[in-house]
Amino acid sequence: MRSPLLLSAVAALLLTLPASAAEDPGRAHVRAAAEAMGGEARLRALTGLRLRGVGHWNLLEQSERPTPPFLVMYEQFEEVRDLHRGRLRQRSESRGMVMDEWKGVTMLLADGVAAADFQGKWRPLGAAQLQDMQERLAFAPEHVLLAALDARDLRAQADTVLQEVPHHVVAFHLDRASVRLFLNARTGLPTAVETVDAHPEDPFWSVWGDVRTVLSFQAWTLEPGGLRYPRHWEWARNGQPHHSVTVTAVTVDPPLADADFAVPDDVKQGFEARRARKLDEAPVVRPDAPPVEVAPGVVQLPGAWNVALVAQDDGVVVVEGPLASGYSARVLDEAAKRFPGLKVKAVVSTSDAWPHIGGLREYVARGIPVHVLDLNRALVERLVASPRTLVPDALARKPRAAKLQVVDGRRVLGTGKNRLELVPVRTETGERMLFAWLPEHRLLYTSDLVQPQPDGTFFNVQQVDETVEVAAREKLPVSQVFGMHLKPTDWSALTTAVDKSRKP
Repeated sequence: MRSPLLLSAVAALLLTLPASAAEDPGRAHVRAAAEAMGGEARLRALTGLRLRGVGHWNLLEQSERPTPPFLVMYEQFEEVRDLHRGRLRQRSESRGMVMDEWKGVTMLLADGVAAADFQGKWRPLGAAQLQDMQERLAFAPEHVLLAALDARDLRAQADTVLQEVPHHVVAFHLDRASVRLFLNARTGLPTAVETVDAHPEDPFWSVWGDVRTVLSFQAWTLEPGGLRYPRHWEWARNGQPHHSVTVTAVTVDPPLADADFAVPDDVKQGFEARRARKLDEAPVVRPDAPPVEVAPGVVQLPGAWNVALVAQDDGVVVVEGPLASGYSARVLDEAAKRFPGLKVKAVVSTSDAWPHIGGLREYVARGIPVHVLDLNRALVERLVASPRTLVPDALARKPRAAKLQVVDGRRVLGTGKNRLELVPVRTETGERMLFAWLPEHRLLYTSDLVQPQPDGTFFNVQQVDETVEVAAREKLPVSQVFGMHLKPTDWSALTTAVDKSRKP
């Protein structure tokens, strides 16, 4: 047994030591990083920054395949950051594959409100954009070091080698997100910020649960007033290159005018209304878009994302499991209400678009078989395995194995008048899609390949042409089509669009 006198002596000795002697080394590492950037006092005294630059976004979800190369959207921007009040004003122009000319937008973050000026009219944004803009400020180098120093749980982790250079690693939490900083052991400067957080209101990133983002810095320059600042930023999400920015000009402590951050009152009210609408609570049945019986026992639910219910003698087949687990739960409720006594026996997922698979985990949680194209198997397996510790769903709370049914060729699902034939598309833009053919009704479900536009034309007639080619290849005498974003439409509308596009 240790002597009480000895314990008292040790305690007294600890009280006499300088704070740094008992301090976690992580805090010393962060202080050194702040010193390398110009000093903690300089960082805390910064009132704002004006940045100009160029960059690009890799369209990870919109590209034809889930691996590089990705489609790209280019940008040029100017933004003003009010560092003491957490405000951001960004004017950007974008141009890419579907945008032949530069198109501009001004986005604003002020007083917890996110808004955007489109063509001279301010409109409210939502919770997803608010989170994006807050993260742009929170994890920037001028803020993240101070956030680390202010964190009560800041701690050192094991040193590592990053980009062939030794680095100190420190960890802490910022609100819900867990954060790790990688600090160059030789220069002190931060090389990367790694965060793990959920994006529950983003229809793309909510699908992946706990998302790992790595923001890397390079091309440091000495700015007026002694601030060191990185001129090149790279974001990667879940291991894929996501966003790249080169800062071409930095103004330290620019003049800040309240008028530049003013949000109209009606926009503030609109934002609060939008923020209150949760993605997981999106309605399956909308008053302005009632369910449509496409054929006897075949119902299209034109909700936030369309879902089809196909009643067969031994159960209901759900076509598509989009958006979120809560959305799928309401689809299942709707199926039970419309077809009492028939269980849901299967769900068919027809594409690899992230919002289109976002609700599949609910079916897995209920033990319902999931039919997927062979090329999408790995994607769906990754979805099922994705961690959900921050915003758990039913599958996270009670894990179970998925009953995946892989479709590698034309396959019949069910019997009777509403039997389905699942048809792999296997075209250039439809490579990762499945069609569902109902031969008794001459009705073809076209997945995401046919997308109408507000003016009555179709987006990318190439995709419509591929749909016509698949029907010819598979010898499908189609009378009518419907799809993920397509209401029931006569087949002639597709063939007419293709014929018109082919004309000189």
